[in-house]
Amino acid sequence: MPFTFSPPPCLLPPKLLGARTPFLSPSSYSSASPTPPRMGQPARASKLMEFPHLVAPHRNTMVGLISAVENRLGAHLLPSAVPSDVEYYQNESGTSQGTLSIRCGIDSSPIDFILASWLHLEQATGAFEITNIACYLNSSTDVPHFQFELVQCSPTYFILFLDLIPRKDIVLHPDYLKTFYEDTQLESCRQRLDRLPEVQPYFSSSLYFRRVVSPTGILVSIKCDDGRAERIEEIIREHVNPIANEVAGIWMDMCIAGGREVSELERAELEKRDSLIKRKAIDMDLSSSMPKQFGEEVAGRVLRVIRNAYKI
Repeated sequence: MPFTFSPPPCLLPPKLLGARTPFLSPSSYSSASPTPPRMGQPARASKLMEFPHLVAPHRNTMVGLISAVENRLGAHLLPSAVPSDVEYYQNESGTSQGTLSIRCGIDSSPIDFILASWLHLEQATGAFEITNIACYLNSSTDVPHFQFELVQCSPTYFILFLDLIPRKDIVLHPDYLKTFYEDTQLESCRQRLDRLPEVQPYFSSSLYFRRVVSPTGILVSIKCDDGRAERIEEIIREHVNPIANEVAGIWMDMCIAGGREVSELERAELEKRDSLIKRKAIDMDLSSSMPKQFGEEVAGRVLRVIRNAYKI
């Protein structure tokens, strides 16, 4: 997550989201028959792309998004260098499992790194499934970062976070708001999802997190009070999936176009902002909650890889 508030292995830890879970704190695209991308070495890719605990629409959404990003931006990326014991890890009892893939950009690319992951957490109240793809850019461009996280809290209750995370203060830089949020019509994506009666705003308990999200960011709960899991799956398949791919497509178009010219002073400001947000993400949540979920040894090696990718 180039300038993200919720680091891997999941985009938005519940502490940042305000979730009531004991977790760590997550052209055209089609997910009908997704082709697994090359996430580093083939053996490791298969583990990430298995998504073994997800319902089909959730799995297809993740595989489709990762495939779209890999297929479009693969020439900009190095193979994943995540060690095998971090690419897949679990706690001592095997009740908590996770994967992590990080592909860094080549020297000439505006991409810093692309991270994808899933977490399966067995709790007394049931299992939680957290899936995530985050795409961070470096200071050669001011294009926003891309972040998608979908959390299954129960068969009839999901939390969705989808955003192009701004890297500049849009009050001080109204041209940034116009270029990346108004001209791209991202608000229409948020409004389409908002029309569904099962979709409600999800208000994070973290004021810091609320400040980082863009004006068009989607942070919602998807819940069927009548207990119809099939309706939730329909919403993910027919609404979340196409909207996520549309936003990812807009973001990739901006990456390929190269964004706007960035001065040396602006580069320094982007680097400072990105670094502060990455550091905040780890300090606020992962450093304390990962050891509780996975134990000190497993958490230590996963956090070392994350910190290395974040350059902190």
